[in-house]
Amino acid sequence: MIKVGIIGVGNCAAALVQGVEYYRKSRVKIGLIKERIGKYRVSDIDFVSAFDVDVNKVGKKLSEAIFTMPNSVSWVKKISVGKDVIVKESPVLDGVGRYLGKVVKPKKSNKTLHELKKEILKELETTGTEILINYLPVGARRATEFWASIALEAGCGFINSIPVFIASNPKWAKKFEEENLPVIGDDIKSQVGATIIHRALTQLCILRGAKINRTYQINVGGNTDFLNMLERERLYFKKISKTEAVRSLIRGIRDEDIYVGPSDFIPFLGNTKLAFIRIDGSMFAGIPFTIELKLEVDDKANSAGAAVDAIRYCKLALDRGIGGALIGPSAWLMKHPPIFYTDEDAFKLAEAFERDTQ
Repeated sequence: MIKVGIIGVGNCAAALVQGVEYYRKSRVKIGLIKERIGKYRVSDIDFVSAFDVDVNKVGKKLSEAIFTMPNSVSWVKKISVGKDVIVKESPVLDGVGRYLGKVVKPKKSNKTLHELKKEILKELETTGTEILINYLPVGARRATEFWASIALEAGCGFINSIPVFIASNPKWAKKFEEENLPVIGDDIKSQVGATIIHRALTQLCILRGAKINRTYQINVGGNTDFLNMLERERLYFKKISKTEAVRSLIRGIRDEDIYVGPSDFIPFLGNTKLAFIRIDGSMFAGIPFTIELKLEVDDKANSAGAAVDAIRYCKLALDRGIGGALIGPSAWLMKHPPIFYTDEDAFKLAEAFERDTQ
């Protein structure tokens, strides 16, 4: 089994837990990027610890907390994975912004940060947590760095699913390398999401000899992630992450000719995400062309479809004693990896990593 701890029991965590339950029960394995990574199947993932700040989730069983408002993911009703795990208290730090604070009420705590840290480390040791996956809200830089430090001290692998730069920050990557612990990041690239589709269209244009003159990607949704991103100050790293994922493929494009980022919160969309992508370019003889695409997808299924692979790659690294930023898996599964590659090359690197660790 792969013993995983969850940081932030929101919709992404709910999708991950329910998805693992689904594949444990289902004989049909459609919808997976990879059914097996090394010797590990999705059904080998177990959730042994969980942490949150919400007064309505702390103290509850994980199997109940994932269905607690404002969560809205509800695919699998009866949960057996992590059913006895109690959600423990996490420090708030900068994890709850002013818009998210309207629906998430942090637990009032008399404990100091040092006391909470000791309790968290004890929980990780007691439960034998091997890997921590970070699902904090966008913009939670201090809180993410706190949890990265926790992973280092507890001897856990770390998967950073949000756009705060840990794996792609040389100072943090070096810390994980020195402790011989793997880190995968940053900012998870959804299974069939806006970023990977935008990249695929971009790469197609380049391969066919076309010049991209300008491009944009606008995303809207109705879950707490989009509510949180109404606070534009929290989007600094998010915009860098999403923009660089596309810009890395286009040589010489000017800042004013590329826009990639979230646009607005539309409550009735719920977990549905809408992405609008446009590419304006020039083809043979300088003749202009335009591509416009609309993607409609369940935002959290998209995230979980990549997370189950990140967890298994991280476990392979732990098995082999490989520390530091995992370049191939990060490039394949994350928007802002330590090194950018085309998706085809990133997939080959991830495959090579898997072969080398069998």
